[in-house]
Amino acid sequence: MTLDRFPRVTLGNWPTPLEEAPRLSEALGTTVLLKRDDLNGLGVGGNKLRKLEFSLGQALADGADTVITFGALQTNHGRQTAAACAKLGLRCELVLTAKVPRDGEAYERSGNIILDHLFGANVHRCTDAEETAATYERLVAEAAAEGRKVATLPVGGSDAVGLLGYVAAAEEIRRQLTGPARILVPQGSGGTAAGLALGWDGRLDVACVGHDTAESAETLGSLVADGAKHLGIEPPSLDHVRITDRTLGPGYGVPTDAVWEALRLFGRTEGVVLDPVYTGKAAAALIAEPRPEEGPVVFWHTGGLPGVFGYGPEALAAFS
Repeated sequence: MTLDRFPRVTLGNWPTPLEEAPRLSEALGTTVLLKRDDLNGLGVGGNKLRKLEFSLGQALADGADTVITFGALQTNHGRQTAAACAKLGLRCELVLTAKVPRDGEAYERSGNIILDHLFGANVHRCTDAEETAATYERLVAEAAAEGRKVATLPVGGSDAVGLLGYVAAAEEIRRQLTGPARILVPQGSGGTAAGLALGWDGRLDVACVGHDTAESAETLGSLVADGAKHLGIEPPSLDHVRITDRTLGPGYGVPTDAVWEALRLFGRTEGVVLDPVYTGKAAAALIAEPRPEEGPVVFWHTGGLPGVFGYGPEALAAFS
């Protein structure tokens, strides 16, 4: 699939490394390769940069000068959007909602929150969906009154435009691999998994981090259908996709003991930092089901480093 016809800006360093993980592989009894989208450069890195190349490319093509997007207080998408907007000279409005049952100094005033402000975003904290909607309407009205044009990005940048970043990533990983492999990726808002589902025809394992298997499958199917329509192709059957929620735990943003153990294992075997919201739950799924009989697995590291500090006291207790 050619993506040249879609507006795009360059934000990351591509291709990101595909690294062997010998000590982790030995610990799990299966060959693990690490796809390091946490090392793609801008704004401390992470998977959202691939989406933002297309989302902000379209925004600029449409003449937008202001970007509004949404997320939880420790949103990685918000942080990377703020960094990308700083690089491109766009005004960034982050409408953040207290979606996670967490409070305290670390979660509310550390991690991604610090970086949001560092990159110059206007941060609007909301207590619930009603306040979020009202804040968004106010920001749109203010922009119109001031003659600014708004581009609105969904949570996680997950829509038919944003997922193109991971359609492109599927071609990138094909060029890096020297033989068959399956891919394991976390799914939150769904755009990363949907883009890979469209672009990758090998086995794709998806670990739920925010919703159960049924809801995640519905989100994935809807995004794939939207993405296929945007690309002008028939949507794939998704028979190659396998979704699990066995390490979801109580819900989004709530790490379990298995998640902290996964962070410890990756850190102490490979010196690689996972986060407790996304990659930690995907890594816990890998540990629970390493599946050596299926050959090498590509663990897609989607970033999230600053989020570790948002869970500072809990993380310190887990690692000490």
